[in-house]
Amino acid sequence: MTEYADCISYNEKEIRRCNVYYKLYIDSVFILQMTTNLYLLSLAGQIMRRTATRRRIWLGAAVGAGLSCLSLMLPVFTVGGRLLLGSVPVSMCMMCLTYKIHGMRSLFRASLFMAAAGFFLGGVMIWILNRLRTVVRGSGGLFLTLSAGALSYLVLRVVLWGLMRRREDHLRTVRIYVPSLGQEIRVKALVDTGNHLSDPVSGMPVSVISERIAHCMASCLSREKYHAVPYQSVGMERGILPAYELPEIVIEETAGALKREHVIVAVCDTGIPEDSEYQMILHPGLLEN
Repeated sequence: MTEYADCISYNEKEIRRCNVYYKLYIDSVFILQMTTNLYLLSLAGQIMRRTATRRRIWLGAAVGAGLSCLSLMLPVFTVGGRLLLGSVPVSMCMMCLTYKIHGMRSLFRASLFMAAAGFFLGGVMIWILNRLRTVVRGSGGLFLTLSAGALSYLVLRVVLWGLMRRREDHLRTVRIYVPSLGQEIRVKALVDTGNHLSDPVSGMPVSVISERIAHCMASCLSREKYHAVPYQSVGMERGILPAYELPEIVIEETAGALKREHVIVAVCDTGIPEDSEYQMILHPGLLEN
């Protein structure tokens, strides 16, 4: 009994001392990385609304795959640690080469978009792989993985297209004539269904413009057409917005153009961020016939 116990103890010590080694084929890793990078670059560009030629996308994907393979050869950490360590610099390099993004802040933001695309791509890919393996015997190898990646990419592209299309349905282009410039300015406007601002005297709907746009069309905002519009928002119980009456605006729709006269707009310096894609919050009542 003693000898048997000693044998078990000895075997356990030997097992603990064993190291696990993985055999990686660098050509397979390069193909997988390059294919995944092509999908991620395309999805990230769709999210950021940036375009690039196919040549630049292939170049970025190839460089990213090469750098990922080099990071695997570093004599530090584990395989997963090496990939994690090089993920951010590699993604920044790919976004810089593909979409010509410069500046650390912009590159880091772009790499976050790429990481988000990779997170959802990986999730959908695992879901598809688990179902394909019930039909295809064995692990399937490289071909099955590439097929699952292609299906995942197509699914995410359709979903993103639907989300972007829905977002665009809430954006309009508004043309405002500026007398001092003798020309019209085009403003991107967000149709906010939660905007219930109205003039307390006339009851007319009130839209909101940024302070920067208000400065561009200062000649339209005359003191004779001044209105004080009370409002209530989160974090502030009540307040007063300076508002002015514009003689005319033209709202561009897919079916045509809507001309609206005597439109009241309020100037807000905090409601619309400077880096926002829209510069005006359009009252939904202006779209009604």
